[in-house]
This record gives sequence, C-alpha cells and structure tokens, in this order.
Amino acid sequence: MVVVFALVALAVVGVIATANWYVWRRLFRDTTRAPGPVRRVGAVVIAGGWVLAVGALVAERTGAPFPLQQILAWPGFLWLALSIYLLLAVLAGEVVRPLLRRFLERRAAGRRQAEPEPRTSPVEDAARIPAGTAPPKATEAPDADAPDAGTGTPAAPDPGAAAPATAPESPLALPSRRLFVSRVVAGAAAAAAVGTVGYGTYGVLNGPSVKRVTVPLAKLPRAAHGFRIAVVSDIHLGPVLGRGFARKVVDTINSTQPDLIAVVGDLVDGSVKDLGPAAAPLAGLRARHGAYFVTGNHEYFSGAEQWVAEVRRLGLIPLENARTELPHFDLAGVNDVAGEDEGQGPDYAKALGDRDRARACVLLAHQPVMIHDAVDHGVDLQLSGHTHGGQLWPGNLIAGAANPTLAGLERYGDTQLYVSRGAGAWGPPTRVGAESDITVIELASRQA
Repeated sequence: MVVVFALVALAVVGVIATANWYVWRRLFRDTTRAPGPVRRVGAVVIAGGWVLAVGALVAERTGAPFPLQQILAWPGFLWLALSIYLLLAVLAGEVVRPLLRRFLERRAAGRRQAEPEPRTSPVEDAARIPAGTAPPKATEAPDADAPDAGTGTPAAPDPGAAAPATAPESPLALPSRRLFVSRVVAGAAAAAAVGTVGYGTYGVLNGPSVKRVTVPLAKLPRAAHGFRIAVVSDIHLGPVLGRGFARKVVDTINSTQPDLIAVVGDLVDGSVKDLGPAAAPLAGLRARHGAYFVTGNHEYFSGAEQWVAEVRRLGLIPLENARTELPHFDLAGVNDVAGEDEGQGPDYAKALGDRDRARACVLLAHQPVMIHDAVDHGVDLQLSGHTHGGQLWPGNLIAGAANPTLAGLERYGDTQLYVSRGAGAWGPPTRVGAESDITVIELASRQA
C-alpha cells in the first residue's frame, strides 16, 4: 500500500513539474532570443510560487503559528489559482498560435505582391538595351555642377556616398514572426489568467449573494407555508477570510429576515485559539426559531469538539446526531462522515430513528453523499454544502463526479436534496464559474 501511494505521489509530482516546465517554456523561453535574466526570473517566479503554495498548505494543516499562516496564505493560495489559469490559458494559446502565424504570413505575402518593382539606374537600363539599338534620350539636361558634366561619361561612384535606398524590412521580421507570435500569445495568456483570478478573488471578498429557492414539501402543514430557512455553508474562516468576512456573512443572512438559520459545516480552517475572534460576529445571527449548526469535514481538521462548544457559546445550537421538534416540522442534524475517524461520525438512528414520520423532516448534513441514508430514513429535505459548486472551473467536473449533486435542488425518491455553493472559499480565496451564495429556502405546503 505504501509503495502504491509513493508511486501515485511521484506521478502527481511529475505531472505538476511537467506542466510548470511547459508554462515556463511558453511564457519565458519562447519569448526570448537567448538565455538571460528574463528566463531566470521566470524560473524563480514559478518555483517560488509553488514553494509558497506548499508552505501555505503545510502551515495550515500542521497548525503552524497563525501569523506565519497569514503571511504564506495570500501569495501561496493565490499562486495555486493563478497557476491553474496560466496553464489553461497557455493551452488555449496553442489553438491561436498557428492561426496567428498563418495570418501574418499571408499578410506579408500580400504586401510583397503589392510592392512596385524597384527603380533601376541608367547603367542598369543601358545594360538591358539590345545590341544595335540606340539608347533613349535623356529628358533632362545634366547638372553642370556634377562631376564629368557634358562629357557623356557617367560619374564614378562616390565611395563615401550612401547606398541606394531599399524597401524597409517588415517589422514582423525583427524579431521573427515565430518570436512575435510567441510574445503575443504569452502576453494574452498572462493577462487572461491574471484577470480571471483577480475577478474571481474580488467576487469572494465582496461577499456572497442571496439566492432564493422554493421547496414544496408534501407533509408540511398549511400553517408553515412560506417558512424561510437561510442556508449557509463553507464559510471557511481562516488565515485569509477573517472577522470582516464573517461580519459580511452575518449581515447578509440577517438582511433576509429568515425564520431559521442553518450553518451546514466547514465554518473554519483553524483552531478556536486562532480563529475565535474571527468567528465572534456569528453571535449576531438573528432568526425567529434560532440558528443551528452541524459539523463539516474541515471542523475535524480544526478541533471539532472545541468548535462545537464555541458555536454554542456564540448562541448557535449544534445538532450532533440530534433532532429538535419545531412547531410544524422536525429539524435534524448529523455529524460529518469525516468524524468517523474520531468515533464521531453520523448516527442516523440516533437523530431520526424514533421520530414521527407523519411529520415533515428537514435534515442538515454537510456532504451531499449522505443523501442515500437520508432517503432510507424518510427525510423530506436534506440541506448540504461541501462542493463549493466546483469553486474553480473546471473543478466543477471533478466535484460533480464525486458528489450526487453539485449545486442546486434535486430529488432522490421521496427526498429532496439542496446543495449550497457555499459562502467562502477554501485554499485560493477565488471562485470562477461558481459564485458564492447564501440560499433562502422557502418551504411550501401543498395544502396551501
């Protein structure tokens, strides 16, 4: 098993190294004439970016001093996102490269055809006159001040005189068309990657948007029609997203005036000691029926027991494999599957086993893969997160393959599953093709 893991790790490192060599080649080697400072700077930038990225990941996972985590997180995690889009942009440039080169070649050929033939000197014209034919008469009198004027003998060329002017060479020939095309494609790729990451980072830091979804439940009584649940997941407070971001999330949730708030996991990436102040704004959450919390996999990387106690202190109600009976339906929550390694995994029998199945039931469970157990236990609606909607395109392809639902509302038998794309971001504070959100679920009674 260890050997297999080592081989897989070696293969992954090889793929990453090859991809980065390819990016360096296209951005720096192919855009310069010879080895020099530009190529060396490019190698340092790429290698240094990965050193910072690995350092940021290791520092977060090993619980390094929090100031060190913050120093490494911004440049390291942003490099992860930038390297992805540099690679994608350079690959896209391979399609553009031959098209641009062909265009320039055709344009140069057209210019050559359109240029007039160069004018020739009288000597060259005389050399072309057939034998026995008189030379043409001059149309202008010779310059009296010119050497050998009136002798009929051509003036001797002046060694110091400038050579006859020739047609200027196309600017695309200096540097060569190949070098010119490489520079254009590399510049466009770099600009596209930086612009994509910049826009995606701005979207995260600006805070999540509000999404509204109506979910009809067959067992929901008429009196509960229009009940609003604000669902927020994957806030990921940590060395990048801190107290200010938490305050934005709280203000956005409160602005929707929900009846109930559901925080469905991955609240933090770090210990209570480091992130307690960042999470403090959660004490300001306001809803008529309270705010509830279930653990996500990242809580078990960060000290789940301490965080459960901390969110309880902040006024949230943890549902650790537990259920509460609200006036018109049951609300249950189960621990994340990552807790199984600590003996704190999901326990559906404890949370749902003895409930009245004639009542509607809403289940809070961090990961969408838990839907199959929810179906077996007669849950009407499961609220989840975890996927981030893919966060960084084309990560949605991977996340979609690993989860039954990537984002949004889907039905599994008699159970509906809603997956939020999350409010924050893990790793790079960047989202591309997966806008962050807080969802207001409005329950609808079919009896209404």
